Amino acid sequence: MDSRELRYFVAVAEELNFGRAATRLGIAQPPLSRTIQQLERRMGVTLLERTSRQVALTSAGEVLLHEGRKALTALTAAERRAQRAGESRLTLAMKPMSDGDLLQKILAKYGAEVDLRICGIGEQANLLRNGHADAALLRFPHDDPAGFAYEELLTEQDVAVLARTHRLADRPSLTMADLAGEQFPHWPGSPPNGGPDIRDNAQLMQLIALGRTIALLPGSCEEHLHTQVTCVPVLDAPTSTLVIAWPEDSRSKELAALVEAAVSARP
Repeated sequence: MDSRELRYFVAVAEELNFGRAATRLGIAQPPLSRTIQQLERRMGVTLLERTSRQVALTSAGEVLLHEGRKALTALTAAERRAQRAGESRLTLAMKPMSDGDLLQKILAKYGAEVDLRICGIGEQANLLRNGHADAALLRFPHDDPAGFAYEELLTEQDVAVLARTHRLADRPSLTMADLAGEQFPHWPGSPPNGGPDIRDNAQLMQLIALGRTIALLPGSCEEHLHTQVTCVPVLDAPTSTLVIAWPEDSRSKELAALVEAAVSARP
């Protein structure tokens, strides 16, 4: 199968409508239908169940959609990385307040210019996966490490971040039981919990300051808090691990030097 066939199939599988898929791809519907039929004949499986009213994925189609998305992402990433190969500076993706106060040390030890790609919550892994970044600072277990090599830099226990007017804000410490019934934010990609949808840390801090939510964040975030919020240690809170991650097949000497700098900067 070639990338054109795969791109056509993914469009139909996502739209579940040949007309909308054709419009999205900028082609006529008949050649799109013929391409999908040829793909099914060559593979020897039915990918789509078609009726006069709807299009549905078969089990084989669901597998190909899942794997096809990954393959198209990998192809796009390969093209972008090849285009960036001649560039002299690396791009590091990270979200604000996520570096465990290690970023300045890492950059100082690396000694060369690094372009910082500051992104929203949960976006770093995608930027690394699709070739827009050479490395990323990720948090485990919150970010998906699939396809990446990584080095662990720092493990931190979460703290509760609250409005200064919150009923628990003056406590010297808390337990998770103390937080039962509190409204937590809804992070991208997580199951709905009734909390506000969070896109970035600035929005999160504003909502916490307004008393609309509270959050469990790594302890190092205390240095970057909004003046109207505070943090309280949570004795039995979960931990998260900061890592520097990169594509597992990378052979860049510059990237290796950046990773070495990050490892030497860890506590």
